[in-house]
Amino acid sequence: MRPLYENVQDDLEIYLRSTGHISPHVHKSMECVYVSEGTLELGIGQNFYHMQKGDFALIFPDMIHHYQVFDSGKCAAVYLLFAPSLSGSYVQTLHQFCAEDPVIRAADLHPDILYAINSLLHHPAEEHVQILHQAFVQIILSRALPMLTLIPKNAADDGDIVYQTVTYIAAHFTEEVSLTSMAKDMGYSPFALSRVFSGTFHTNFNRYLNDTRLDYAVNLLEYTQESITDICWKSGFESQRTFNRAFHERFRMTPRGFRNLRSSGS
Repeated sequence: MRPLYENVQDDLEIYLRSTGHISPHVHKSMECVYVSEGTLELGIGQNFYHMQKGDFALIFPDMIHHYQVFDSGKCAAVYLLFAPSLSGSYVQTLHQFCAEDPVIRAADLHPDILYAINSLLHHPAEEHVQILHQAFVQIILSRALPMLTLIPKNAADDGDIVYQTVTYIAAHFTEEVSLTSMAKDMGYSPFALSRVFSGTFHTNFNRYLNDTRLDYAVNLLEYTQESITDICWKSGFESQRTFNRAFHERFRMTPRGFRNLRSSGS
């Protein structure tokens, strides 16, 4: 799965993968998540939504969101990201509105949504792929949107400073960045930004920055053949030692061990 704070490279990308913590991020793509096993906590802005097996959620473009897993058992989900341009007549709706509650429970999920997800997951590169992608995306939206209460996005905005913080980190996490330099660039005091990290994200600046870098590194480890040294630098870490230490603190293994585990299918 690509780093979720980046826009999709193609018009559509879909993955079935084990779920885990994904730091707050934002992008221009529409995102759908279907929980296939276990449970998942979806955070949008400052709101949390508990998802169980069979639940489905729509995350609209430009909405800050993140994922957490508290279940000790196996958890997995299908993540679907697509460009709003595939949505046809729904494109303005996706840009102007968001869901008051983004989750559709398993008991209420229309079977056409699951059919479309499975079709995209198992046949992602058929001939005339863009036409098929557009058709399945519009099936999902036509069945899901009527199930949701939509509100204007500006009514859901819980503060420009939060949005600016997420987008700044997403744009600069690969660079040398500090709380002081970030505050200066954004025109806020370091104290004001510290309150965003502690009050909204329940962490501090350094941990948030490292988590963002680690999220990026994990995707490169899993889905590219780039060397671990190159991944270290590309992810914004100042040294291999710092990268290894941060990686081990979060995943309890080395980057090489993580790559070997994933490549073995575990």
